[in-house]
Amino acid sequence: MYLEEDYIMISGIQHFAYCKRQWALIHVEHQWEQNLYTVKGDIVHEKVDDPFLMESRGNLIISRSVPVQSELLGCYGIADLIEYHQSEQGVEIPGKEGFYRLYPIEYKAGKPKDDNIDKVQLCLQAMCIEEIHNIKVPEGAIYYAKVRRREKVVFTQELRQQGENLITEMHQLISDSTTPRPSYSKICDHCSLYNICLPKSKSKYESVDHYINSQIAEEIR
Repeated sequence: MYLEEDYIMISGIQHFAYCKRQWALIHVEHQWEQNLYTVKGDIVHEKVDDPFLMESRGNLIISRSVPVQSELLGCYGIADLIEYHQSEQGVEIPGKEGFYRLYPIEYKAGKPKDDNIDKVQLCLQAMCIEEIHNIKVPEGAIYYAKVRRREKVVFTQELRQQGENLITEMHQLISDSTTPRPSYSKICDHCSLYNICLPKSKSKYESVDHYINSQIAEEIR
C-alpha cells in the first residue's frame, strides 16, 4: 500500500522505458523541456481530453479523460477513453440501466512500436480500473493517430507483471533520490531533455545539481 502523495504517474513509464535517466530528471529532479515529439503527443490528447463527458451511442457509452489510480501499485493516471459495453458480467453506471463491461483505449500520436511499453501503460490503467471497480478488465485497445488504426491489447499475466515491476523500480529510485548516470546513445539526439542532460559532456555526473556544483567548485579553485 502507498500513500497518495507517493503515487507515480502511469504515463511516466514511457520516459522510464525510453531512458531511466530521463525519467529521473523529470520526476526526481523535476527538469522538463518539450520537443516536436512531446508537442505532437499533446495535440493528439487535446482531441480526447474533455473531463467528465459521457456520450451514448446506442448500447455503447463513452467516457473521456477518466482519472484512475491504484493504492496497491501506488500509481495514478488518466485513461484517455473508456468504452462501456452492455454485459451481464459488468458494472452498474449511475443513471444508466443494466450492466457494462469496461474497455479502456489509449491514444498515441505515432505508430505501433517495436517494444510493448504502450501496451504496458494501458495495462496499468486497466489494473487501476480493476481495483476501483473490483472487476476484471481482460483487454483494451491503443489508437495510433499516424496510421489511424486501433490495435487490440490483451492484458496477459506477463504484461501485468512487467507493469508492476516497472512501477516498483520507479518507486525505488524516488525513495533513494537516485538519478542514473548519463550514457550517450543515438536515442539521446531526439530526447526532450538533451540540453539539460548533456550526455556527451558529463557522463561522470549523476544529477544536474551534482554537475552544477562541480562547475562552481572548479571556478573557485
